[in-house]
This record gives sequence, structure tokens and C-alpha cells, in this order.
Amino acid sequence: MKKFSAWLSTFILCFCFWELLVWSVNPREVILGIIIAAVSSAFGSKFLIHSKAWYLYNPIRVICLLVYALFIFMWELIKANVSMAEIVLSPNLKNCRSGVIRIPGSDKIRSNYGLAMVANSITLTPGTITMNVAEDESGKNYYYIQWIDVAEKDRGKAGEIIKGRMERAIARIWK
Repeated sequence: MKKFSAWLSTFILCFCFWELLVWSVNPREVILGIIIAAVSSAFGSKFLIHSKAWYLYNPIRVICLLVYALFIFMWELIKANVSMAEIVLSPNLKNCRSGVIRIPGSDKIRSNYGLAMVANSITLTPGTITMNVAEDESGKNYYYIQWIDVAEKDRGKAGEIIKGRMERAIARIWK
């Protein structure tokens, strides 16, 4: 029963993602989406769902996820694109100080899904790439970020610049 719950949960997620991509109710595309979601779920559910198959389907979490995707992440994406445009269009690239910085993660995010979502959100915003997420001996998580223009050397302030409101919003999703 646990395997079927994991498969069904993954199937619903994959099919919803399919519908978001094709944005159609054409019967052929719906059937194709069902087939692709079923096959993807058969192979991917054991990697995607480790416990609590229906964890993300809580209405509050879904609303938090939608608010994050539509408002918070989009705003951070716009800010990062404007910042990158300023760097790229600047006639003097010598002022750009690229580097790797280690920033602390939030204590509120303990799940691997939440850590991965923060890391991927950072990577999806232009100018930053998450190289690693590591846990030190005290159990605190750190993100190692390649930052195209290191504007702040203090880890706490740099973390606030890079992660912005994204990490706090993700913490609400993956409590």
C-alpha cells in the first residue's frame, strides 16, 4: 500500500506538471500526459517519495507553494535579472568581483526537499550557482554559492542578499 501511495502521489504531481506545461484539455494530450505521468511515476516514485506520500498535498502547503512560485520567487528572479543586466551592460567589468561564499542555512529547514528547493531557487536566479549544501559537525547547514558579484563579505548579510525572502517562504512549505 505504501508503494501505491507513493506512486499515486508522484503520478498526480507529474500529471499536474504536465498540464501546466501543455496547458490543454485536448483528449490526446491528456491521455499522453496520463501515460507519461504513469511511466514517470513507476520509475521515479521510489526516489521522490521517501516517507509521507501526501505531505505536499496539504491545502495550506499548496497555497504557500503557489504564493512562493508566483510572487516571491518571481520577484527575486526579476531583481536578479536587473542586477545581472546592470553588470553585463556596464562598460567597466573590472568592478565585478566573482567569488565563492559560504552562507548559513535556516534552522527552520531540516528536510532534504526544503534544502534542495532553496539551493535550486538560488541557482535559478541569475548571478548565483549553488555548488554544495553541507552540514557541519554541529548540525547546521551551509550553502556554498558561486556569486558573480560578491557585494557583501559578511555571511549573514550575504545570505540575506542571495536568499532574500525565498528561504523563509520555503520553510513554510517544508515544515
